[in-house]
Amino acid sequence: QLQFVESGGGLVQPGGTLRLSCAASGSILDIHKLGWFRKVPGKDREGVSCFSTIDNSTYYTASVKGRFTVSRDSARNTVSLQMNNLKPEDTALYYCQRPSDGLRGQGTQVTVSS
Repeated sequence: QLQFVESGGGLVQPGGTLRLSCAASGSILDIHKLGWFRKVPGKDREGVSCFSTIDNSTYYTASVKGRFTVSRDSARNTVSLQMNNLKPEDTALYYCQRPSDGLRGQGTQVTVSS
């Protein structure tokens, strides 16, 4: 059964960087689209980025454009989210999810604080 496991979160100062990874137990090429979402307690979840394994197209929400980059490593069956110039408002639980059926991982916590 396909599963996603996120990693790479942590505590970082404003302006810092983190690289999140979403590892799939099956072939990443079979997933077609994979989204990165973030959730803050008390707020609705937010779609951060999306990656298509069909045509390598990407999507970013406006608040992260120019700072975050999504990419895949087919050999490692992962989709990564490189996050640069992090801001306190980026603090959230980040998780990857397949939009077609909602399958998601447990998430990894990102905290941006001085």
